Amino acid sequence: MKSIKVNINSIDKVKKFVNVITLFDNDFDLVAGRYVIDAKSIMGIFSLDLSQDLELVIQKDNDLDKILAELKDFIVE
Repeated sequence: MKSIKVNINSIDKVKKFVNVITLFDNDFDLVAGRYVIDAKSIMGIFSLDLSQDLELVIQKDNDLDKILAELKDFIVE
């Protein structure tokens, strides 16, 4: 399991983020405070406060390097 901070603060970023995430078979969760939603759910993402950074939890470590490379535009350092 790996946890990273991501920022998806616009409609276009949300669409691109979901398109990238769905390329992988891993399970992904987005955490905002006490709320946890499936990161592959575009409707779920829109229910969160997108003005804040979110925590992306990658459940399995397989393909981790490839996933992080694809998500580089969304990762907050």
